[in-house]
Amino acid sequence: MTPDPRERDTTVLTRAVSRTPHHVVTGGLAVVFLFPLLWNAWASVSAQPGTAQASGHGLGNYRTLLDYDAGLWRYLGNSTCVSVLTVALTLGVSLLGGYAFARFDFPGKNALFLLTLAVLMVPYATLLIPLYVLLGRLHLQNSLVGLSLVLTLFQLPFATFMMRISFESVPRELEESALVDGCGTAGALRRVLVPAVRPGLVTVGLFAFLAAWNDFIAPLILISDSEKAPLPLAVANLRQQSMGAVDYGATEAGVVVLAVPCLLLFLLLQRHYVRGFMSGALKG
Repeated sequence: MTPDPRERDTTVLTRAVSRTPHHVVTGGLAVVFLFPLLWNAWASVSAQPGTAQASGHGLGNYRTLLDYDAGLWRYLGNSTCVSVLTVALTLGVSLLGGYAFARFDFPGKNALFLLTLAVLMVPYATLLIPLYVLLGRLHLQNSLVGLSLVLTLFQLPFATFMMRISFESVPRELEESALVDGCGTAGALRRVLVPAVRPGLVTVGLFAFLAAWNDFIAPLILISDSEKAPLPLAVANLRQQSMGAVDYGATEAGVVVLAVPCLLLFLLLQRHYVRGFMSGALKG
C-alpha cells in the first residue's frame, strides 16, 4: 500500500519543528564559543595604533611575530617537540598503567590507583619548584626533555584513569580468545586490546597535546633560555614593548597561531574523542 504523500510531508514537517529548538540552542552556543576566536583573527589583521599594522588590513602583526627574537619557526619547533614528547610519554605510560589496573590483581592496587588520582588534587604551581630542583640534579634544567617530563607527570593521573576505564569496557573474552590462539600477554595487548581502546588513546593523546601546547607556567619556571622557549612563552615576552606598552596586534597574531593547530587536531579527532569519553559510560 502506497503511503499518502500528505501524511509523509506532515510527518517530516513535525520532525523538523520538533528539532528546531535543538538547532537554535546548538547554533547559539557555536556562535558564542566561536565569536572570540573569529574576532581575534579579524583583529590580528586589522589596523591598530602602535602596532606593525598601523593602518589598513594586512599581515604586519604576523611579520612582527615571524621575526621576533629567535623567530617564529624556532618557537613552533620547540612547542612541537615538547608536545610530541609529552604525548608519546603519556600514551606509553598510561597504556601500560591502565592495562595493569584493569586486568591484574595485586596487593594495594586500589590504594595505588587512588594515590595516582590524588595528584590531581595537588595545586599545579606548588610542585614546579621542587620539580625544578629535581631536574637540576638530573641535569635536565632548561631542557625541552625536562619540560616534557614535567608536563607528562601532570597528565598521567587523568590519562591512567581514562585508560583503565577504556580497558575495563573491553570484554575479557576477547583477550582470552587471543591467549587461546597462541598470543602472549604482550601480543594480545598489541593486536587485540590496543585497537579496541583506540578512542581512549586518542582522547588521552589529545588532552596531553592541548595541555603541552598551551602551557605557560611550566615553561616560565623551567626554561631560562629564550631560544628554547615554546610559543606561549615567546608570545608573552613579545607582547611587552618599550615603556610598558603592550603590542596587542602581535599578541593577537600569536593567539591565532597557537589556536589553529588545536582546532584542526580537534576537528580531525572529534569522533574518536567522543567515543573515548563514552567508553566508560557504556561499560557493562
